[in-house]
Amino acid sequence: MVDRDRNWDFYLRTLSASARDSTSPASDPSLLESVKKLCDLCKAEKSDDLVARIYPSINKLFQRSVASLTQSRTSHGLLLLAILQFFLDFGEFVLHDADPSLRTFFRSCLSRDFADPAIAEATIEFLVVNKKKLHTSFPTVLPQFFPLLLKLIAWNGEKLEKSFLKIFPALVAPGSILAIFPTIVDLPVLVVALEKVEKNSGTLVGNSIASIKNSTAPEMLLALMDEAYTGSTIAAGEGDSESEDSSTIDVADPAFLDLLKDENDFITERHWTSPAIAAALQAATSSPQSDRLKESLKIAPHLLDVYFSIALRDVNDSLICALIPMLMLRNAAIFPDRIYSYEVRKRLLDFMLASFHRSPDFIALLKKPIVDRLGEAYDSQEKTELALQLCWAIGEHGGGGETHKDAARELFESLELLLYENLSSSRLGLRQDSHLCITSASSVKTGQSRLLCFVVTAIAKLATYHRELLPRARVSLAKVARSRLSDARVWTRARDCLGLLSEPAICMSVLGSSRHPKGEKYPGTVNWGDGGTKMIAHVPFYILAGQAGPPFHDFSFSDILPN
Repeated sequence: MVDRDRNWDFYLRTLSASARDSTSPASDPSLLESVKKLCDLCKAEKSDDLVARIYPSINKLFQRSVASLTQSRTSHGLLLLAILQFFLDFGEFVLHDADPSLRTFFRSCLSRDFADPAIAEATIEFLVVNKKKLHTSFPTVLPQFFPLLLKLIAWNGEKLEKSFLKIFPALVAPGSILAIFPTIVDLPVLVVALEKVEKNSGTLVGNSIASIKNSTAPEMLLALMDEAYTGSTIAAGEGDSESEDSSTIDVADPAFLDLLKDENDFITERHWTSPAIAAALQAATSSPQSDRLKESLKIAPHLLDVYFSIALRDVNDSLICALIPMLMLRNAAIFPDRIYSYEVRKRLLDFMLASFHRSPDFIALLKKPIVDRLGEAYDSQEKTELALQLCWAIGEHGGGGETHKDAARELFESLELLLYENLSSSRLGLRQDSHLCITSASSVKTGQSRLLCFVVTAIAKLATYHRELLPRARVSLAKVARSRLSDARVWTRARDCLGLLSEPAICMSVLGSSRHPKGEKYPGTVNWGDGGTKMIAHVPFYILAGQAGPPFHDFSFSDILPN
């Protein structure tokens, strides 16, 4: 006990002396050990009196460390994290609200030291240890600073990924769910931007991006840095206005102020609309990829998996409904790496279809963006894939359900328009494009044929769901079935759907939605999963033959016959 008292007095004297000293706290390495030892002694003794004795000195040390950040090149991160741990552990005993201290750490320290491997690792460890307490007592802090934390993981890469995934769910909250999505998708863009900053302006360690003087290529930074998460908050009244660190990049352009943010301010991203972004990203992908960029291309899909899982489980319908149009827009604006683009788009489409399955009303509520995306179906392969998935969703969920007949009619008209455009213009791969090689032309034709097969099926399914559309559907499908200008797969599909529409007894079983809005079973609907154990219906299988291809409601013998 005597030795413990001596250690206590020694550490407390060290702390008290530093609180009165005018030198930078970072210059005394013994301070960090003293703070940690005092915290351990307070936990061991479980004495409120001991906590009350050291609190004034620790609080003064925190304030001095923050004030000296702009005058010192030495990192204060580890010391500030140790003090924050004391505030979280004993704040309730000394009536100290740790929320301002946490925000001060992110704004003043981590914005400068996120590129320091030691600070980054210690920060993630601190957040993991205190995850439950932060979520319970300070639920808005991490969602507010998710841009800065994503910058940290983008720069430090896979070595921190496992630990970062433990705290990532705490970043996804109602106040950040919409803003965090594009930052995750653009994690590789962030890496390219940060590497450009380092190349032009020197190391990022110990330097706030907001304090770096005019870059040799500010236009490149404007094009690459995402407004929502790149750069650091410009210091306002922190330190001497004449200090070196208070000088900022040229902010004559007001949009530049928006680029220099570390906090979630719901800023609308504009970097993909810049003419320079395509050239800049093309240059990044045509040259050898850095290790950081390669790691970010692997990390971002993992973050999206967690993000979408949380969104489906915890987020309310209004936010999901607002998120889906963002997914549609970003489907064609992804970092141009072939594998990365495939992985991200697959997750976007899977989440969108899962959302429609959970809430079919979304299809009616989002009628306008859905119609817009159908109108872009032939702009690119990515937009074609999105359009055909939307066609499937429209048909499968009856255009939003029984209570949305007007929306279903308008969606039906959009599908009709898409169909008639192809009948009149022969856009289905029959036009000759001298700029396309034979392989590319064949690929385009296959994609467009696949899309129109989905359109034909969606028209038939909508008419099955909304019987008032049946006469128009028969006219549309009959025109396609009689046409020989289109791919044979398309008019064959139209003919088969016409045959099904003529068989009311089985039409609902084959073309009807698999999900009743009230959880009930539609009259006449067959559970195809029972086909292995019982006779389920007399189905004209010849109609369903030869329809292998797209995975959604493309029927073949293997789909129906028992194993």
